[in-house]
Amino acid sequence: MKDHAAIHAAGAGQQSAEPSGSSSAPPFVETERARARPRAGASAGLTFPRFFTEAGVDPFDEIEWEVRAAAIGNERGEMVFEQRDVEIPKFWSQQATNIVVSKYFRGQIGTPERERSVKQLVGRVVTTITEWARAQKYFASDDDLHAFSDDLKHILVYQKAAFNSPVWFNCGFEKAPQCSACSGTNLSSIRSSRELLAGGGTASGPVSFMKGYDAFAGVIKSGGKTRRAAKMVILDADHPDIVDFINCKVEEEKKAWALIDAGYDGSFTGPAYSSVFFQNSN
Repeated sequence: MKDHAAIHAAGAGQQSAEPSGSSSAPPFVETERARARPRAGASAGLTFPRFFTEAGVDPFDEIEWEVRAAAIGNERGEMVFEQRDVEIPKFWSQQATNIVVSKYFRGQIGTPERERSVKQLVGRVVTTITEWARAQKYFASDDDLHAFSDDLKHILVYQKAAFNSPVWFNCGFEKAPQCSACSGTNLSSIRSSRELLAGGGTASGPVSFMKGYDAFAGVIKSGGKTRRAAKMVILDADHPDIVDFINCKVEEEKKAWALIDAGYDGSFTGPAYSSVFFQNSN
């Protein structure tokens, strides 16, 4: 009760008489102080106690692995992707296998450079991040660095968390990897299509410029790899063309469905959606 009273008094604007390092601080405060306090012989940096792993035990060695095939077909029964003899954790689903192998394994299929194991994929990403941390002296000691590396490897291979796609695409593969997902533009500074121009006529409006940007995004893959680009488009809610902005993808979706009903391929990269605007904008 005394500790709670001291906290309430401090919150009411009264200065506590207890020094910052007092042992009578709330237990959770002492716990955080202990974690942040450098250990004897350790340099300044982040301490990282192990949570999922044991020192000296590679997380990959605790997993049962198997060799299987990754195969994806379309609605016509045609094989659109296949890679055989890939090493996957036995507890992974076939869907997870297909997605990871087809999207995130690097290198051309059939070449020695092609990744063939989840060990290579996860190891590539974790090793790169760990070496960045080592170079920047991010952790207090090598033990903390190794604990971070092993725990991150465990988290990823057990699917407890996952990075976004650009990390898997580029980390450990490119010299200066782009690890962020989507970038874009706020078009609110472009005048409304309802505004008159000094020389006569009306302005084009931001939605018309979006068509051009979307077309460029449609022909640019993410680093030339694995998937097409995606771009973020922003328009402030008080812009005069905000309703047109909100409805633009809805109208294009109607056109796409008309093409699909006419027999055009409605897949993600098929001609139905490739023929309409704003499919690369989010």
